[in-house]
Amino acid sequence: MSTIRYSRERQIALSAVLKASLLAQKVQEQLVGSGGVEKRDKSPVTVGDYTSQALVSSLLALHFPADRIIGEEDSSDLRQPSQSAIKDQIVRLASEAMSESLPLEEEERAWEGVKAGEPKTEADWLAAIDRGNSEGGASGRHWALDPIDGTKGFLRGGQYAVCLGLIEEGEVVLGVMGCPNLPLDPKNKDGEKGALFVAVKGEGAFQRSFTSSTLTPISMSTLTSLSSASFCESVEAGHSDHSTNARIAQLLGITKDSVRMDSQAKYCSIARGDGDIYLRLPVSETYQEKVWDHASGSLLVAEAGGVVSDMHGKPLDFSLGRTLRGNKGVVAAHKDWHAKVIEAVQQAVGEEKK
Repeated sequence: MSTIRYSRERQIALSAVLKASLLAQKVQEQLVGSGGVEKRDKSPVTVGDYTSQALVSSLLALHFPADRIIGEEDSSDLRQPSQSAIKDQIVRLASEAMSESLPLEEEERAWEGVKAGEPKTEADWLAAIDRGNSEGGASGRHWALDPIDGTKGFLRGGQYAVCLGLIEEGEVVLGVMGCPNLPLDPKNKDGEKGALFVAVKGEGAFQRSFTSSTLTPISMSTLTSLSSASFCESVEAGHSDHSTNARIAQLLGITKDSVRMDSQAKYCSIARGDGDIYLRLPVSETYQEKVWDHASGSLLVAEAGGVVSDMHGKPLDFSLGRTLRGNKGVVAAHKDWHAKVIEAVQQAVGEEKK
């Protein structure tokens, strides 16, 4: 894989996502454990989210100081006295993660300038988190960052992802995702886990491990019939309308059970052919999808041979700020079948309104 324009951005993004992914694994081991935690206790993912955002933000600020970040988190809650214990954990984990070496030399080198400025104070880390306060828009360069996407998956020991996308003049041009719990080989569920996914616009989609820089091309499955397809959808019913999805499957003649997983790992899954269609239909008329939930994943699928749109077939518009307020829902499928899927979506939604 070679590109001239975004080679540096791609390498820095891979380095940032890898370190944040390894941090997330550590937080899971230390604060969640193999048995998971109760859903109501979200403190582990809170610690992971903030720390991951602080790390990625610090690296981006070093290499691309003029770029802005559309991050999911800000430090306002952390500054409350009641959050002092969590804040202390974040400072400790961020400092430890910054000093820990990455397994690959080229990625370790990316952090040298950041490490030279150690030690960072509590104020430094909070400021790093708050660099994610960009409102986005149609001009300039913005990094869309979801430091841990898939809260419920993280807490239950399921799928989650660290997601970083570069939006330039309102268009996603680079996407990197780290999925610590996703098997590297989908045919060997018990094999090595931890996959990094990367796509540069016009360059194709690729996968690699956490410990090797070797990039393997990936692509969506080519189907002879939609009836042999499988859906990949959210675990949580609050994230997508499962009943409408079932009707869409019926209209398309799909009989396979849906593959359900949390986070943008769904995009990664269909991009490499584990599943075929990703549906995220709105469960609320007022909900607006967030930019960081779809930037990197949508580019990965597009570069793997797919089309990603909203439920009406409109391209996702990343130029409107922190949300996709110009779109409703998300539908991703192979380019050969996307139009058929949209037809079924429209029919199913139309039936519900009658």
